[in-house]
Amino acid sequence: MSDMPEPRPAAALRPAGQVMTLERLGSLHQSRLSFMRVLLRRLFRNGWHFERTVWDIDADGVGHAVYSAKGPRTYSLVVFAHDLPDELRSDRVIAEAWDATFSLFDGVPTSEDIERLRANVPKQEAGRVSERELTLSRANRSVRLWGHVVDALAAGRQPDPAQIASVGYLMRTTAVYGSGKFGAADREVIADRPELNPPFQAELLSVYLIRWFVRDLVEHMATSQGGASAVRLAPEIARSLGIGNSTGLGMAPFLVNHPQLFNNWIMARETAFARVRALPSATEDEAALFRDLFARSCASVDLWASEHPLQVEKLAALRPDLDRAGAYLTEADLVSGHPWFRLWRWAEAELCIDAQELLISLMLEPYGSLIDDLVFEMADNSGTARIDGAMSLNRLQDILRRGYSWALETNWAERQAQARAWYVSAEKLEPRLGERFDEPIEDYEQPLAPGRDVAALYRALEGWDGAPTVAAFAIAHPEHRSAIRRAQILAQAPYAEIQGNTIDAALMPIDMLRAKLSFFGAIHFDPRSDRWVRICMYSGAPYPDELASNDPEFSIYPPM
Repeated sequence: MSDMPEPRPAAALRPAGQVMTLERLGSLHQSRLSFMRVLLRRLFRNGWHFERTVWDIDADGVGHAVYSAKGPRTYSLVVFAHDLPDELRSDRVIAEAWDATFSLFDGVPTSEDIERLRANVPKQEAGRVSERELTLSRANRSVRLWGHVVDALAAGRQPDPAQIASVGYLMRTTAVYGSGKFGAADREVIADRPELNPPFQAELLSVYLIRWFVRDLVEHMATSQGGASAVRLAPEIARSLGIGNSTGLGMAPFLVNHPQLFNNWIMARETAFARVRALPSATEDEAALFRDLFARSCASVDLWASEHPLQVEKLAALRPDLDRAGAYLTEADLVSGHPWFRLWRWAEAELCIDAQELLISLMLEPYGSLIDDLVFEMADNSGTARIDGAMSLNRLQDILRRGYSWALETNWAERQAQARAWYVSAEKLEPRLGERFDEPIEDYEQPLAPGRDVAALYRALEGWDGAPTVAAFAIAHPEHRSAIRRAQILAQAPYAEIQGNTIDAALMPIDMLRAKLSFFGAIHFDPRSDRWVRICMYSGAPYPDELASNDPEFSIYPPM
């Protein structure tokens, strides 16, 4: 450490070429800017009230319930619980039955609303909801854990902590739809509500209330089975249980299809990191909080289990690098001399990308007053970007050279570079990723390869001898309008594009999934293949009925 040159403050943002690679995006971790953390912070600080207003569920776990969250407005989770045979339980999007189905209602539902939802919500995609509903979702019990917990509580004892830790949730959602899906309210209906302004607040409020219902249901079924002998879950065990989620390819194209929104997420995180990195000093309390959360993060990583070779390899690199970081931190001065800049410079030179990004998330934690304002810049309510036809083609070509150098340097004639093709299944209208040269899918390809499309645009521009404006070129070549629009967005939004080939033979879609899920606030990513992943949400968080007296800010980090 003593031979390190004197550091200088670095307030500049990291370049997109460093941040937006698939390898780094696939190594992001949750932070205090993640949307789950944002929601919990607001619910706690603004004094929201929660109430279970309806519980009409029988001993077999069948019926309905309503949970209300009361802030500036009231939002109600309407629950339908089902007795699902084991052979019908599936996480696949083609499933037609689930253990529980849900909708987040805008307000307080009447009995007529309940009956309307009862006829539609259990059908999920086959049903329809209305603009009074903000989300539509479903969940299945964990086969490994549900029966064990019910039996233990019914017998008057707590479940085995090892089994709880090995799974981490009693139910997992297989979809949480919003933003106009299947008749639900469009984003524009709620975008101007401060409590729902940051992205995905309605969806994540649904999941938070679902977790409350799951705890109530498992205790209810234990009481139905054990009678007076049954006990409730111990509070510390209940809090350790999150809500699982199975996420597949349907989520991956989101990042490509929403370049401005994705830019806003990354921009907020990078701006926050730049602000912290430039601080000339830290207080003793800030340094102590960082050290505490680092130790708790190491404990969380120790609990992180996966059998997928990619994740096993990443954990094998992450854990020893966190040990190295721990050794560094025992001697490091985190108070004076631009401590966060020095820590970052050391981490960038010495640690794997996964460990680097974890340290970045931790550096943000002591500085809510410095960075939490950025949360309100993470949404995008601007609508579809319009092409600037007056832009000169010289300017457009300059944007392409600067922002898409990786794409212009790719040999798109190689089979490997175009080995994959994204398409939409006719049966479920869900994204799929196929092998271009092995399957007859090219005619159905979706525009999810911006690198290839931009390279084609650049070649066409080089051969153009017409008027030197975007308008003239786009009229003659409408097939390039999408690429033009993306390039013009990138000129104003430097983190709008993934800097990697999304149709390459070596593509790992789970990198895209992890990037998005990290902004949700997910932990313990567990890939089940290169195309779908299981995660856990709200693990450690206080439940709604105990939130008023339990600050949730750092609850995502397990206690030591």
